[in-house]
Amino acid sequence: MSFLKLNQVSYSYPNGFEATQEVSTEFQLGEAVAIVGQNGAGKTTTVKLMNGLLRPTKGEVLIDGQSTKGLTTAQMSKHVGYVFQNPDDQIFQETIEKEIAFGPKSQKLTSAEIQAKVKEAAEICGLTDVLHEHPYNLSYSKRKFITIAAIIAMDPEVIILDEPTAGQDRESTELLGRIIKELSNKNKAVITITHDMEFVAKEFQRVLVFADKRLRKEGTPRKIFWDEGLLTLSGLKQPYICQLAKALGFQNVLTMEELGKEVLGHEGHSD
Repeated sequence: MSFLKLNQVSYSYPNGFEATQEVSTEFQLGEAVAIVGQNGAGKTTTVKLMNGLLRPTKGEVLIDGQSTKGLTTAQMSKHVGYVFQNPDDQIFQETIEKEIAFGPKSQKLTSAEIQAKVKEAAEICGLTDVLHEHPYNLSYSKRKFITIAAIIAMDPEVIILDEPTAGQDRESTELLGRIIKELSNKNKAVITITHDMEFVAKEFQRVLVFADKRLRKEGTPRKIFWDEGLLTLSGLKQPYICQLAKALGFQNVLTMEELGKEVLGHEGHSD
């Protein structure tokens, strides 16, 4: 059974602008899902419907089989955590430790439980050695990991990451990949909005493609990135490895290892 489900969900802003239309999809615990599409495609509006920051004007959101219509945003946030694209929209404590601890404290956990949550989240996000620092002593890109840790510490079943790779270097992007794997292994559903197609191809099992306010297709990265009609419709580009494979005359390649095998096989066949 899916843990989070959207049934024909639409949202219109008070001025009448319809930002997302008739989205139906579902998410299982333990899976990592990427949401991709151009700006204005409906991605961010859709994920904000999942945790109560916005409420559907049509359709229904279900969490663990229960409609969210009767739930408060605070009740929904216990199950679905949202990490904003800009960490400065989320950080407000004077130390990293206090920032991570704020959520567990609001959940009325014991001191020992709070310390355990902070320790675990800091370890996952590589923050153990800087817990007593002021958050703004860290770079903008590193502050993103503070906000991720703060949501992890609240222990929701679903964690939404909004553009986590934006502004990140290779080392930080690799850490993000490890965080997503670890959360999936802990049976969390990780939903990530991103424009980084290389990151999508490497880290995610399922991809949702949005275009013109609708969910156009969902499938594995291989199915998505080799559907040229879909990519044209949604204004997306293939990851570089797919582009290289295509230029060399190969199809359905997703990794450098696969491309290497194709090239070696082609050379062997030529001999």
